[in-house]
Amino acid sequence: MQAMGIRDVELALEQLRLEIEIIEFGTSTATSQQAADKVRCKLGQIVKSLGFLIEKTKPILVLASGDQSVDDRKLASLLQVGRKKVRMMSPEQCLSILGYSPGGVPPLGHRSPDIRVIIDDCLRRYEKVYAAGGAANAIFPIELAVLQRVTRADFADIAKA
Repeated sequence: MQAMGIRDVELALEQLRLEIEIIEFGTSTATSQQAADKVRCKLGQIVKSLGFLIEKTKPILVLASGDQSVDDRKLASLLQVGRKKVRMMSPEQCLSILGYSPGGVPPLGHRSPDIRVIIDDCLRRYEKVYAAGGAANAIFPIELAVLQRVTRADFADIAKA
């Protein structure tokens, strides 16, 4: 299956009437630390877009802070399923469902429409955050309030304590 890319994210941003430019780097920004180093921001300002499958069939996208880990028990409780019903997507599932390879998954512009999005409360510490732009070397800045609005995300406490 063909991976989507930076242009797909640019089109999604344009359709949302957001005047946001994706920044491309000559080296990887696939990890939160790499991304934070490139844009010179706090590690927590980096948005990790993590795909999960609930009960093997329902995709969910979690937007987590770069300095936090997702607690699958909290996520399962929020979704009212058992912890074993919550699994991270494999790289192949990320590609087929979201359209992107891990390390480049953006918070919007996915292959499958209407994926539920949950933003971890830890990101509320920041007004401006940085998200992947569709490739392992691309990111874009966005205000958290705008990100929440355009993804129609719910905020929840899902970080590991």
